[in-house]
Amino acid sequence: MARTAVVAGVGPGLGASVAEQFASEGLNVGLLARSESFIESLADTLSETAGDAVAVPCDLADPTDIEAAFADVREAFGPVDVLVNHASAAPWKGLQAISDEEFQGALDVGPRAALHCSQEAVEDILETAGDGTIIFTGATTSVRGRAGSIGFSAAKFATRGMAESMARELGPEGVHVAHVVIDGQILPPDGPGDRDESEFLDPDTIAESYWHLVEQDRSAWTLELDVRPHVEEF
Repeated sequence: MARTAVVAGVGPGLGASVAEQFASEGLNVGLLARSESFIESLADTLSETAGDAVAVPCDLADPTDIEAAFADVREAFGPVDVLVNHASAAPWKGLQAISDEEFQGALDVGPRAALHCSQEAVEDILETAGDGTIIFTGATTSVRGRAGSIGFSAAKFATRGMAESMARELGPEGVHVAHVVIDGQILPPDGPGDRDESEFLDPDTIAESYWHLVEQDRSAWTLELDVRPHVEEF
């Protein structure tokens, strides 16, 4: 029976690349995002691969929407085996510029959404032999705060802490939890512009690393993976 993955927060970048990688490996993928037209188009494309996909429009800041979205994925493909917590949303504003509403929004779409998505996925994983994977997409700001992005930094620090806590709680139950630090800018869908392409991370290559985490033997699980573009020296 094919495994089922959920990618929470799918856009035309790394989220789409992860979904494509998983589907190409034969997984059925639930695509969660607010951009209904984009995920429906992506689902049509993935249906031509070794796996399949279902587009599930979802406001990840709303726990009720998340619960309903996972129910839709289960109805289409069965219990969830793999989850990628990929969503984030925050204004590039500093301490004195950010509003309470904007700060709360960063937390709602980031760690709060990851909490509810993880609760949904873990319920399935533990009921079906406890063999699954949860991956958190992090950033440079997960480990080093950035000036002028206090909401994004706070949200990413929080999700990293969640990943570490969950790994220790769920590892003995057979659930692999990993956090990926994206230490650099991902190549935009429309190309590098006037910059050298080597300065960017290739989203398709990052997606291969996500798949490696899913396939890792439990004797040597990765808790945190750090990826960055090639540079001559750090």
